[in-house]
Amino acid sequence: MKSNNNIYNQTNSWPFFEAKRVLKRISKSKQNKELVTFQTGYGPSGLPHIGTFGEVVRTNMVRTAFSFLNETPTRLICFSDDLDGLRKIPTNVPAPEKLEEDLDLPLTKVRDPFGKFNSFGDHNNAKLKEFLDNYNFNYNFESATKNYKDGIFDDALIKILENYDKIMEVILPSLREERKKTYSPFLPISPITGKVLQVAIEEINKTKGTITYTEQSGEKIELSVKSGNVKLQWKPDWAMRWFALDVDYEMFGKDLIPSAELAAKICRIIGGNPPELLNYELFLDERGQKISKSKGNGLSIEDWLRYADQYSLSFFMFQKPKTAKRLYFDVIPKMVDDYHQHLNKFIDQKEEEKFNNPVWHIHAGNPPFSNMIINFSMLLNLVSASGSEDEKTLWTFIKRYKPNIVASEHPDLGSAVKYAINYYQDFVKPNKKFRNASIIEKDALIDLYNRLENLKSDCEIEEIQTLLFSIGKDHKFDNLRDWFSAFYEVILGAKSGPKLGGFISIYGIEETRTLICKRLSL
Repeated sequence: MKSNNNIYNQTNSWPFFEAKRVLKRISKSKQNKELVTFQTGYGPSGLPHIGTFGEVVRTNMVRTAFSFLNETPTRLICFSDDLDGLRKIPTNVPAPEKLEEDLDLPLTKVRDPFGKFNSFGDHNNAKLKEFLDNYNFNYNFESATKNYKDGIFDDALIKILENYDKIMEVILPSLREERKKTYSPFLPISPITGKVLQVAIEEINKTKGTITYTEQSGEKIELSVKSGNVKLQWKPDWAMRWFALDVDYEMFGKDLIPSAELAAKICRIIGGNPPELLNYELFLDERGQKISKSKGNGLSIEDWLRYADQYSLSFFMFQKPKTAKRLYFDVIPKMVDDYHQHLNKFIDQKEEEKFNNPVWHIHAGNPPFSNMIINFSMLLNLVSASGSEDEKTLWTFIKRYKPNIVASEHPDLGSAVKYAINYYQDFVKPNKKFRNASIIEKDALIDLYNRLENLKSDCEIEEIQTLLFSIGKDHKFDNLRDWFSAFYEVILGAKSGPKLGGFISIYGIEETRTLICKRLSL
C-alpha cells in the first residue's frame, strides 16, 4: 500500500497537506469508498481564463499527491454550469449587442457570437476541453445541461424539494429584503420562452414532485422538477452536485467563501457530506482588480503560451495558493527562470526534499532534466541589447558561450529563444526607455569601457564580474546595486537584468564596449 510509505506521509507541501485531509475524510467514511472524486467547476458565461487553468492544475496536484498516499482510484470532474441563464452580456466577444435577445436563455441555447458552435455554452465548453486536452489532464467532463436533462440529478432535485422549507431557512437570512420576496432554490425553465426564470414559486407539491409559478402572460404553469425542467440557484446547485456526484474535494476562490458555507449546510440538509474544501486567493490584473472572464482582463492562457510554456504557468500556480497574486506579463520571465532553477535543484535533492519541490507536483513525481544553459532573463537582455529579432543572431551569442552546443539537443532553450523574441517585440521594445547617466555613472561607464579593452575575449565570467565590482567600489557607489542598475538603465534601457558579468561574456566584450560608446556618444 502506498499509504504505508512514511516519506509521503511526512511531507508538508500544500498538495500533500490537502491530500491528507481527503485521506482522513475517506478513512472516517462509513461506506467503503471505491472511487474518490475531485471536482472543479466552471461557469461558461465567458471564455475560460487563466484562473480556470489554475483551479484545474492545482486540484490535479492534490489528486496526484493523494494517489501516492492511497491506492483508491480517483477521478477529476470538470463541471460546466452550462444550463445557467445568461445574465450579463460579456464584453470580450464579437458583436455583443446581438446577445441582448438571448439574455436569460440557458447558455447552451444562447447563440455562439463566434459562429462556430451550436451555442455560446458549447463554444466555451469546447475551449475548456481543448486546453485540458492540450495539457494531458485525465478528467471527466460533465455538463449541467446533460446531467439535468438526462435525469442524473433527478433524485437529488427531489431531495431539494422535500427539504424546501429547511433550505429556505438557511438561505433567506443571507439575502437582501427585496430578493427574499421572490427567492426560491428552483428556477423554472419556461416551456414558452425557454428562458431560465427568476420568479416567485407559488406552490410546491412534494408528492407530485412539482413547482407552480406564473408566466409573464399571467398563465399559471406547473412543472416537474425532473428532466431539465428547472435549474437550481447557484448555492443549492453547488450543494446538489456535491451530493449527486459524491464529491470529496473541491477548491474555490476566496470570494465564494459565504456561498460555500451555505452550500455545505444545504448538502447536509439533503443527507450529504460536503467535500473537503480549499479557498484560494484571487488572481489580480495589472491594476490589482479581480480577473473576470466576462471582462477578459488579465492574462489569457493563450497570452502566457506566447511567451513561455505551460510548465512555467503551472509553476506560477503552485506558489502559495492562499496568497493573492498579480497575474500579468511581467511575472513570466521570473517564473520561467525559477521553474528551471527548481528542475536543476531536484537532481541533487534528498528524496524527502523532492516532495516539497514544485516540479515534483508539476510533473507528477517525474520531472524532466532542464537543458536551459542560459536563463530567460539573459535571453531577453541579449535580444534587447542586440536589437535583433532573429533567432540565428541569438544562437550566435549562445554559441559564443557554449561553442559546441547543438541546438537540437536543447529543445527548452530553442523554445525559449522564440519566446524571448515574442516577449521583446510585445513588451520590451515598445517600452524601452534609456536615461542619461549622472556624472559619477558616466565616469564609471567610461572606466568600464577602457578596462574591458584589457580583457581577453574568452575570459571567465567571474573575471568580468570582479572587474565590475572593482569599478563600482573605485567610483564610490554607496550601494553597488546602484552601479549595476545604472548599466541596465543607461546602456540597455531596462530596469533590471541577469548577472551582468554573464551578460557581457555572452554578448561579447567588444560588443559591450560598442554599446557603451553609442549610449555615451564617446
